[in-house]
Amino acid sequence: MKPLIPSRWFRGLVVLAGLALPLALSAAQPKKLLVVTATKGFRHSSIPTAEKVIAMLGANSGVYEVEYVRGGPDGKDDAEVREKMSPENLRKFDGVIFANTTGDLAIPDKEYFLNWIKSGKAFIGMHSCSDTYHGYPPFIQMLGGEFLTHHEQVKVECLNESPKHPSTVHLGEKYAVFDEIYLFKNFKREEVHGLLTLHTHPNKGYPGDFPVSWCKEYGQGRVFYTSLGHREDVWDAEWKDGNGRRANDPEVSKAYQQHILGGIEWALGLKPGDGKPRDLTYKVSAEEAAAGFRPLFNGTDLTGWRYRNPNGPKSWSAQNGMLVNTLPGKDDHGTDLVTEEKFKNFIVRYEYLVPKGANSGFYLRGRHEIQILDDGDAGPSLTSNGSFYNHTAPAKPASRKAGEWQTVEATLIGDKATVILNGVKIMDNVTLDRPTGGELDNRVNEPGPFLLQGDHGAVAFRNLRVKALP
Repeated sequence: MKPLIPSRWFRGLVVLAGLALPLALSAAQPKKLLVVTATKGFRHSSIPTAEKVIAMLGANSGVYEVEYVRGGPDGKDDAEVREKMSPENLRKFDGVIFANTTGDLAIPDKEYFLNWIKSGKAFIGMHSCSDTYHGYPPFIQMLGGEFLTHHEQVKVECLNESPKHPSTVHLGEKYAVFDEIYLFKNFKREEVHGLLTLHTHPNKGYPGDFPVSWCKEYGQGRVFYTSLGHREDVWDAEWKDGNGRRANDPEVSKAYQQHILGGIEWALGLKPGDGKPRDLTYKVSAEEAAAGFRPLFNGTDLTGWRYRNPNGPKSWSAQNGMLVNTLPGKDDHGTDLVTEEKFKNFIVRYEYLVPKGANSGFYLRGRHEIQILDDGDAGPSLTSNGSFYNHTAPAKPASRKAGEWQTVEATLIGDKATVILNGVKIMDNVTLDRPTGGELDNRVNEPGPFLLQGDHGAVAFRNLRVKALP
């Protein structure tokens, strides 16, 4: 009887199986990572916890195994750094982790080190990694940002900018954590792929671009950085202080561990994910474009806008897709911003964010101010948030808390205006027969520009779009 499988097929299957076996074994081999916790500046008490967690994640996942470069207490013993980060030793590894490093480490050939990463290696940095090599700009350029300062530890809700990335896919829209939150210098949003960020200052609350975590491509290599990880209870779900307390729930720590594991896997090329900078150019949705809406702000610069007073403070800037009015001090004033184009009849839509105690306004035709104000729980009035300032009070309260994005749709046809705030109609066919104060002029029946009040307080706008009406 003939065999069910021809002998030549069988021999081929045996050969293929023999080839597949070493390939499978090779694919299962863990990557080798050099974990650097050496310091020349401040040494975090969380470093031993970081070392333990990084090793645990590698062992439990089977993704990588680690070797340490500790460099001695406070970085005083540089011999270990010189030896283990020499070109000869680096060739044994697939990547490196800088976990809470500080200062100018004794790497013997920094240029080789960066070229080694560019050749296709992984670089992973946690927390004070950005407080390393302040005097060596190529390192800062590789990392993507440089530590500037921090204030007191605080609870923040980090916004997830890349919900499909391996480091953030598990975090949902927001990740709440209590930690020491860094502020950066030499950070260029256009050169990194944002992962976690804040839209308000972590301690002072004013709006702006405050990055928390990012990644980037670096030659053929990949760089992942998270500024989180100052506290032991961010790293470790089981850690407690001497009194048995912790500021973060264990689930926060577990999420952080997944955050760094996902970043490590991405940097090693084991999991797919975007590492290219996002295009911050604002485009209206396909539905709104079909309805006739177009952007008023392009998301990247002040094209189409001018300062009301050309000699006033240049307080406005484009930051991570937002149009932000920044005032350095409590009593400082900015400058109003005005569109170069004029409009008569239209529907305008926008979102805004104000910190506590802030005051701004959005002017229709440059003459009618829709008040923007953090007025807490105060009821509707002629000067409350959403009012036509000193003209018409909102029909009902619809404001959100300071620090939250709020949405507005305003329609102006002739002298009749309707306003919807956060989905609630607060003005219905109101007659605007006069300017409301602070106007550009009093020609209320003529076309005019949109004006953003900048001389009263900090504010941010985004997703500004308009539909001209006949």
